[in-house]
Amino acid sequence: MSRFTRGAALAAATAAGLIAFALPASAHVTVSPTTTPASGYATLTFSVPNEENNANTTKLDVQLPPEAPIASVAVQPVPGWTFEVRKTTLTKPLQTEDGSVSQVVSEIIWTPTSPDAAIRPGEFQRFTISAGPMPDRPGSLSFKALQTYSDGTVVRWIDVPQAGQPEPDHPAPTLTVTNAAATDSSTGAGSTTAGTAGTAGTTAASGATAASANSNDSTARGLGIAGLVLGVLGLATGAFALVTSRRRGGTAS
Repeated sequence: MSRFTRGAALAAATAAGLIAFALPASAHVTVSPTTTPASGYATLTFSVPNEENNANTTKLDVQLPPEAPIASVAVQPVPGWTFEVRKTTLTKPLQTEDGSVSQVVSEIIWTPTSPDAAIRPGEFQRFTISAGPMPDRPGSLSFKALQTYSDGTVVRWIDVPQAGQPEPDHPAPTLTVTNAAATDSSTGAGSTTAGTAGTAGTTAASGATAASANSNDSTARGLGIAGLVLGVLGLATGAFALVTSRRRGGTAS
């Protein structure tokens, strides 16, 4: 085997390896944006890919961080899906511009209205809320999520990433709260609290504005890796063409 042929084979193997690496890396449940200013309102979008080959995603359960209760949460409807808002009563009410808040949203559960609306293999769906005010100091907020499949499998995206440690297998969607002047992240307006607890399909109170979903970090990462893979495949194709050309030249002489 010539060095050109070996090079083409190596390039093809490298491309295959990159594709295999890229698929699991982009399959997490994530939240975007990943940063938001302290004390402000944010439009948060949870991106949910289907990782299974033979089952559909039939439920998403997102739990809001209990250590940092959020006074106002509004849910953007998703066509083909309904949602249930659950609340908890605080031992110490929050003081807001609109007065004291003793009940806050603790959990939101989305389910499809029919099997056809479920997230199929190779697909993903976005679920958006408007929430605020955010904590008044920098820190990280983890939104633990449970993803249920039609075969009964439940994937628990609840592991909290730790600084200086490898990313866990099932990281919880994490939002970083920054100093108000240190970030430019877009936020969503919203000064109302989501509807009555335990009511499926509750529509958020008027006054909340649903913003367009931000591009998913994992999608951008996947596109970057895809570009690299295409470049490697191009090199492999070129090397193969060069080998073929040399062989033909040798035969003609």
